[in-house]
Amino acid sequence: MTVLRERLQQLLEPVVEAIGYELVLLEFSPSSKSALLRLYIDAPGGITIDDCERVSKEVSGVLDVEDPISSAYRLEVSSPGLDRPLVKPAHFERFVNEQARIQLIAPREGRRRFVGWIRGFANGAVRLETSEGMVEIPLADIDRARLVPEYDRE
Repeated sequence: MTVLRERLQQLLEPVVEAIGYELVLLEFSPSSKSALLRLYIDAPGGITIDDCERVSKEVSGVLDVEDPISSAYRLEVSSPGLDRPLVKPAHFERFVNEQARIQLIAPREGRRRFVGWIRGFANGAVRLETSEGMVEIPLADIDRARLVPEYDRE
């Protein structure tokens, strides 16, 4: 995680949580023209456009005051979608018995990508049942993880 992304996470996560939402994932993509700050939010009843607008207004106010991004940027707030990202231990615990695609930071046994059923999360690792058997993947080794929507399952 970059220093700026970490700072944005620390700055914005409490703001999002204070108004009743979970900050699922924060993405920051710098660019020479206009950087992109994208927030994926969730709530127990799901997310509506009004929820995204509310979070956008709250976050914009904090960003205007704190001014952590020195260049021009665009702010996008959206729901995590059907192929929601899995980032925190609680995400893997919540979606036990769902199918996920996991991409590792570095290859493991010659592979960087795993697809399988989430069977649990313990001791900092995801238990994933793949077609080759059960694997345990430490959270620290994961580059990206997403749910596989039912329409796209293998």
